[in-house]
Amino acid sequence: MTDEQLALQAVSDAQRILEKYLEPRPRNNERIILDKLVEVLERPDLLVAVHRMQRGS
Repeated sequence: MTDEQLALQAVSDAQRILEKYLEPRPRNNERIILDKLVEVLERPDLLVAVHRMQRGS
């Protein structure tokens, strides 16, 4: 998977998590949502890909 594909996948995953959070229902799971977002955005392969893309620009 290319760096760009990894980044797009992470953004897509994060958007899906946020969409679930924004659904109308009682919100007592903020910590779970934050943990899922951190898990997506702190994946080692994603961090390396973003670093490479930043160096390249």
